[in-house]
Amino acid sequence: MRLRPGHVLVNGALAVLSAATLFPLAWMLMASLMAPGEASQFPPPLWPKSPSLANYRQLFEAHGIARQAANSLAVAVAATLLSLAFNLSAGYAFAKLPFAGRERLFRALLGALVIPGQVAMMPLFLLLKQMGLVNTYAGALVPWLASVFGIFLVRQYAQGIPDDLLEAARIDGAGEWRIFTAIVLPLLKPIIVTLAVLVFLGSWNDFMWPLIVLTDRDLQTLPVALAGLSREHVQDTELMMAGSVLTVAPVLILFLVLQRHYMKGLLMGSVK
Repeated sequence: MRLRPGHVLVNGALAVLSAATLFPLAWMLMASLMAPGEASQFPPPLWPKSPSLANYRQLFEAHGIARQAANSLAVAVAATLLSLAFNLSAGYAFAKLPFAGRERLFRALLGALVIPGQVAMMPLFLLLKQMGLVNTYAGALVPWLASVFGIFLVRQYAQGIPDDLLEAARIDGAGEWRIFTAIVLPLLKPIIVTLAVLVFLGSWNDFMWPLIVLTDRDLQTLPVALAGLSREHVQDTELMMAGSVLTVAPVLILFLVLQRHYMKGLLMGSVK
């Protein structure tokens, strides 16, 4: 196969950009294995002289970061499951179930996409305070229950399901719940994976809302705990890099495992 100069140039540029993107992540991993103070040398070393897991042991044994990591995992998993339940049902309803004012309500929801999420944080916090949900996991999960983007994504994908298929199921005597669980959900698998990955990534990495609503250290999530730890160990670059690896690694592995389904659902659902 003959290589064209244009292809070589484009692929070379992509390889350079990929290397530039991956280099900070690779150095973060290498720095987390270095001895204290080694990463602060000039120029910074690219490889640890004596690779060690001492920084990770310090995070877990001396700082008890395992509790906050478990909190992050619990919140992210619960947020993902609840978000899927609400967004899938609402998106399917907007796509296939006729009801009064459906299109007007959906257009109003789309208008809410232009409102920054930070604007609603203070009213939401005051509302949760009145309900007694501040400093609880329930309060941390509220913003993830449903999202306009998630409903939009599911609706756009669900519109591609043939109406004849649903009508045939109704003629055979299937109820709406059975149609949704037995027919619709299997067809929505790509968008389910896409939405699950988006919500898990967002809730795992979320910093601002857990910082506001979770004041007890035993309830804090991993990003908040690491931010507090960085103020006490601002010079401990290697320790902070180890904490960063703990934050990045789970979501990176999840994305790589589900990448094929994620891209399929994102492309088919958002541009259909």
